[in-house]
Amino acid sequence: MRTIIECVPNISEGQDRKAVDEIAAAVRGAAGVRLLSVSSDPSHNRSVLTFVGDAEGVRRAVLALFAAAAARIDLTRHRGEHPRMGAVDVVPLIPIRGATVQDCVALSREIGAAIGERHGIPVYLYEDSATSELRRNLAEIRKGEFEGFPEKMRNPDWKPDFGPDRPHPTAGVVAVGARAPLIAYNINLGTKDIAVADRIARSIRHIGGGFRYVKAIGVELAERGCVQVSINMTDYKKTPLHRVFECVRSEAERFGVAVVGSEIVGMTPAEALTMAAEHYLRLENFSAEQVLETQLLEE
Repeated sequence: MRTIIECVPNISEGQDRKAVDEIAAAVRGAAGVRLLSVSSDPSHNRSVLTFVGDAEGVRRAVLALFAAAAARIDLTRHRGEHPRMGAVDVVPLIPIRGATVQDCVALSREIGAAIGERHGIPVYLYEDSATSELRRNLAEIRKGEFEGFPEKMRNPDWKPDFGPDRPHPTAGVVAVGARAPLIAYNINLGTKDIAVADRIARSIRHIGGGFRYVKAIGVELAERGCVQVSINMTDYKKTPLHRVFECVRSEAERFGVAVVGSEIVGMTPAEALTMAAEHYLRLENFSAEQVLETQLLEE
């Protein structure tokens, strides 16, 4: 069986189209991978790339990505709504076919060591690759962001897993790790009041007593004149999209605010969408095998 590993790096650039295109080209030029999508958000000032390949191809592509991103992204000049700590902020590795989580953990260690050695960027292993429970949660690692890391790294608890003991002056630090498929899902609200988005985000995220497999923050979309509940769905099977959407809509109604749209950033498993369709269409005895494209792909 052919090995397929998905890699979904987030880079701290979503406004300079030329820079994003050049970074994407570096990934596309790596042998053994296929670049599936590039999604940029100017308000977040962040882009999400999705590519797949075998372990060696993914390793080559990630190192090419770092070489291109570190040369083009300067965090001392970066401003955006999304929290960030690195030019390449996070590098998730997801087993898709012919690979296990442990295979991706091993790959994350190889990649992390190479990033630290070649680029002088501190690397923290997170999620299933984490070397301590303190580092499992990406939000905990990122706390303090780029500007706070010089002081944060004075604490022995935050000595990086690979690389130097101080952040790169312009590229910061990075988290690399193996994890299950994650859906980046954003819900936009018809108000400019960021306090509404913040309050709803606190109510739905796990750390605030909400859904076990949800992380969320409130974000202002100034150019669109609205605010957003920006969500990471870490297990769509146990906490499906439609359940989170309905909760956000209900919470927003308390403030007299409507949901004006939602979006999925990057790629998503088809099952997550068919689960939503099954819920809203009240489908009975529905099976993914009824999806035409699924049958065609299996032929």
